Amino acid sequence: MGAPHGYIERLAELAASGAPFASVMLVDVVGSTPADVGSKMLVTAAGLDFGTVGGGRVEAQAIAEAQRLLSEPGGSSPRPLLLEWNLQRDVGMTCGGVVKLFFELYNHNQWQIAIFGAGHVAAAVIRCLLPLPCRIACIDPRADWLAKLPDDPRLRKVCAVDPPAEVASLPAAAFVLCMTMGHRTDRPILQEVFRQDRRFPYLGVIGSAAKRAVLRRELLAAGVSVEQADSFRCPIGLPIGTNLPGEIAISVVAQLLQERDALVRSTSAPGSAGG
Repeated sequence: MGAPHGYIERLAELAASGAPFASVMLVDVVGSTPADVGSKMLVTAAGLDFGTVGGGRVEAQAIAEAQRLLSEPGGSSPRPLLLEWNLQRDVGMTCGGVVKLFFELYNHNQWQIAIFGAGHVAAAVIRCLLPLPCRIACIDPRADWLAKLPDDPRLRKVCAVDPPAEVASLPAAAFVLCMTMGHRTDRPILQEVFRQDRRFPYLGVIGSAAKRAVLRRELLAAGVSVEQADSFRCPIGLPIGTNLPGEIAISVVAQLLQERDALVRSTSAPGSAGG
């Protein structure tokens, strides 16, 4: 049995979206099984997205396994997985038989970067990031500024009237940059991050030490805890270059790479949560 009509198209759509998902294929059967070899389905963190491997208990268990794999931390290039299940022993079915299922993950643990603001420096940062293996979301209420950014499948342009409302949809492992028009538009984003108790691995605000002091004071006055008010970076970037947007962008991306690599080392070390 070949792939169902639309399967390849849906796989391509999910791949382009940047959302993590799994492809599950029935590659071998012995005895009585609910589907033919070659049956396929696509699974996201939310559950079955497209296709089938036969329904029933086998499919339910395969979906749960795919979701478990998607939830696991790990390397940037996860290995495919081949599982063999005895239908009576491993799945709890009354009929005898064996199935082999091939799981392959896509967009898993991709480096996700969210940038609030589409101004000159943010645009320069995005242009530095696009050649790298990452997915970028740029969030700004100004459609005309978003339109100036490159058209690239790895860049998602979000025209949001209320940028802080986008915080809830950001991936837990996202690197988050606030590069809006000023501290009055940066602060509501930070407040929403802290209100939701989001703990992103990198949370930075473009600006000076003086701007950081103002933001910290205003956040504390708004009821943010001292721990939270001290948890964001400002200034951002390595101490190199001038104040030209292109040079600031290089310093910021260099720091992001440093932090990404440090995070990978810490999660892959023996005894760590991801090791």
